[in-house]
Parts: sequence; structure tokens; C-alpha cells
Amino acid sequence: MQLRDIYTDPLNYLQAKLLQRNREQSESFMEHAIMVTIAGIAAGMRNTG
Repeated sequence: MQLRDIYTDPLNYLQAKLLQRNREQSESFMEHAIMVTIAGIAAGMRNTG
């Protein structure tokens, strides 16, 4: 898990910030960015166990 954390932690932080901003003011590009972070976290977890 320590190996995975160095790759997924920045994405988790970014995702939390994007979700916060999207709740304040919804914009289509933010929804796309959130989906990219979800896919990135999923890929990181898949590739590192």
C-alpha cells in the first residue's frame, strides 16, 4: 500500500478539491476532471495491487 499511496494520494487530494469546487459552482469541465481522477485512482489501485 505504501507504494500505491505515493501515486494515488495526489489524485485523492485533487479529487476532493474538484468535488468541493463542483458543489460550489457546477461546470462541465470539472465533472470531466473528476471522472479522470476516478479513472486514475482505479488504474493506480489495479496496477499496484
